[in-house]
Parts: sequence; structure tokens; C-alpha cells
Amino acid sequence: MKSYHYKLILSLFAISTVIILILGNIFLIFPGLRREDIAKIVMIAIFVLALASMVVAIITLKKVIEPMSKMLKSGNSYDDIGKIDINDDEIDDIVKELRIKLKDANNKQRQTDTILEHLTDGIILFDIKGKVTYTNPAAILMLELKSKEDTFDKIFSKYNDINMEKIIYLENWTSSEKMIENNQGSMNLFFVPFKDEINRPTGVMVVIQDITEHVKLDNMRKEFVADVSHELKTPLTSIKGCSETLLDGDVDKESADHFIQLISDNANRMEKLVQDLLILSRYDRKEDTHKIVEFDLGELSKKCVEKFEIEVKRKKQTIQCLVTAEVPPVKADKDGIERVILNIISNSVKYTPEGGKIDVFVGFVHNDAYIKIKDTGIGIPKEDLDKIFERFYRVDKARSREMGGTGLGLSIAKQIIEQNKGNISVTSKLGEGTEVVIRIPVKNK
Repeated sequence: MKSYHYKLILSLFAISTVIILILGNIFLIFPGLRREDIAKIVMIAIFVLALASMVVAIITLKKVIEPMSKMLKSGNSYDDIGKIDINDDEIDDIVKELRIKLKDANNKQRQTDTILEHLTDGIILFDIKGKVTYTNPAAILMLELKSKEDTFDKIFSKYNDINMEKIIYLENWTSSEKMIENNQGSMNLFFVPFKDEINRPTGVMVVIQDITEHVKLDNMRKEFVADVSHELKTPLTSIKGCSETLLDGDVDKESADHFIQLISDNANRMEKLVQDLLILSRYDRKEDTHKIVEFDLGELSKKCVEKFEIEVKRKKQTIQCLVTAEVPPVKADKDGIERVILNIISNSVKYTPEGGKIDVFVGFVHNDAYIKIKDTGIGIPKEDLDKIFERFYRVDKARSREMGGTGLGLSIAKQIIEQNKGNISVTSKLGEGTEVVIRIPVKNK
């Protein structure tokens, strides 16, 4: 800074000298002024200006140059120009505040990462060039992603009408939702374009929902409607044919009686089907119409067995009910449980040949009372065991219809038992028999 000081003094002195000399030459133009007088005036002016230059330089040094020099050296004070003083306590407070804000930001980031990592829906983010910037585990599983170099086109090129440019630039003209099928099931895709602060597209987010169960339920509903229509159409066709024949009047009494019996049988079959559908619908809607009471499961099972004595004798079968342990009281829907037991025993009687055996065991294990119904009937093929609780599913459709079955008995049984917080299971071997086990929680003491 001192070198600038000296340069400033010399510059002011030189400029002043030049100005005085110019004025001296100008004075020569005026008559009456002698050269010697002008020289004296110039010398005096130069001396005065030299002193003035030194004074100005000293003031500039003290008031401007030295404060600026101190400011540059210290970095935190401006002396006469101004000061900003920050002490150690204030610095500590600022650092603490920054640490707290940084910790909060990290916690929020971890929370977001945890949510995305454990989200059951898949999330994929793409930049404007179609490169993957983020994927969560659910998306990797749902779309069967394997390569880290996957792009939007590589992932979705195998599906028709999914184009990134259309999604970004024609979002108001194209659908943002697509359904796809792959080895993992049915997936619903939602495409959401990203935009910056001036509304320019910067990428795309894809949200993937697994709708396999929804599609399966929808297909089951369609099949259910078709099955109900078919089950009602068959007896209606028979009733219509018989009634038209009777209306023609050209039948003898024996034939008329036969047709009337067919009409009655098919009407009863339709009535039973409608009753089963109403019961199933009531349990589907979880309507609280059943009465929860406390009862003895062993006594209820014995009464159910007694109702089949005539039919069992007619088929020359044997049936017995054994209570293998002291069973605590059960608190459940007694009418519903009775319906289930009657349905299972009825199936055993129907599908057990003459001379066969049916055993009903009632017992208690852990906190559950159980009923085991075991027969020596025709059995169920292994491939059909997982489907027998489906509505209208029959192992032998022709034989089931011949015996008056609606295909809804086991579906209703499963609904009733599950709504009473129990479970039902079936084991069987073709040609050797079937075993059904029903478990119901006992009353809490």
C-alpha cells in the first residue's frame, strides 16, 4: 500500500506542475507582465501545490488506504468504513443450527428411502433421456428387472403403445394408465411426467401396482355369473319341457305323473340352489345375522350323525360318533356349525359305496375343539384338492348333479368356519377315502 501512496504524491505533484507551467505560458500573452514576475509566481505556485499534494496524500493514506489495508489483512473489520464482528459464541450457534438442519434433512431422506424400499407398489424414475435414476425392490420384482443399464425403451418396448415421448409431450392426449401381463401376474402402470420450475419436462415416474388378485377375483365373478346361469338354465329347461308336454294334453296318467315328478325335482333343485346362493351372499357381506351361543360340540355332532341313520342303513353303511376327550364348550354360530357338519357328513354318505364306513371324531387339542369326519369313499384326486372350496367346483360334475349337489356346499362351509375364527382342511386319496378336519376355538375362560 505504501508504494501506491508515493505514486499518488508524485502523480499529483506532476499534474500540478504541468498545469502551472501551462498557465505561466498563457500569462506571457498578457502585456505588462514581465518574465521574471511570471517565473516567481510559477515557483511559488509549484511550492504551494507541492505542499497541498503532500497534505492530500497524507489524508488519503490515513483515511482510506490504511483502513482498506487493515480490512484486507484481518478479513472481518472495516474500521471507519464499517465493521461486522462475529464472536466465537455466535459462530458456535450458527454451526449448531446448521448441524440440526443437516440432521433433519438426513432423517427425512432416510424416512423417504425406508418408505420407498418397503412400499408394496413399484416405483421407477427416469430422466429425460430415459435412463433409470431410481428403482425400489418392488419394481425390480414386478417388472423382472435384471440389468442396471435398463432404459425406458428396454423395459417397456415389449408392451404395445407405451412411448415416453407421448407420455411427456402428449400427456393430455394419451392415457397415463396401462395394464400389462408378465410372469409375475397382472400389473397396472401409472405414468407421471416430471417438470421443472418453468414447466419443462425433466423425466417420468412410473408407479406399478400388482392387480393380480383383482383380476383373479374379477374372473371368478364372471365365472360365477356364468355358472349360476348354467345351473339355473338346466332345471328351467327341464321344467319348461315337461310343462309344455303336459299342456299339450296328449299324455297318459303314468307319463303325466313322471313329468310332474321331474318338475317337482327340478324346482326343489332350483330352490336349494337359490337358498345356497343367499346364504353365501350373506356370509360374503359379513352380515351379522347369526346368533353366537355357547354349546357342546360333541352333543351337536352326535345329533347330526343321528339324522343320517336311515340313509346309512339304506346304503348298508356304518357310521359312529366318538368324543375322544373332554371338550370345553364352544362359543360360535351354532346353526352355522351344524350346517357345516351336516354338509360334510352328507358328502361322506353320498360318495361312500355300499358297505363303507364313516367315523366322526370330536376332540380337543391346544385351544381348539375339532371334528374329524373320515370315510372310506371314492376319494378326491390330488390335483382337485386345492379347488374343492371354489364355488361350483365339482370333481365329477355329472355325478354331483345326479346326486342333487349345487357345488356350493364346501364354499359355504369354509365361509362359516372362517367367520367363526376356525379353519377347515381336507386330505384325501383317490379310491381310499377322505378326511375332513374342522377346528373351532373354544370359549375363553
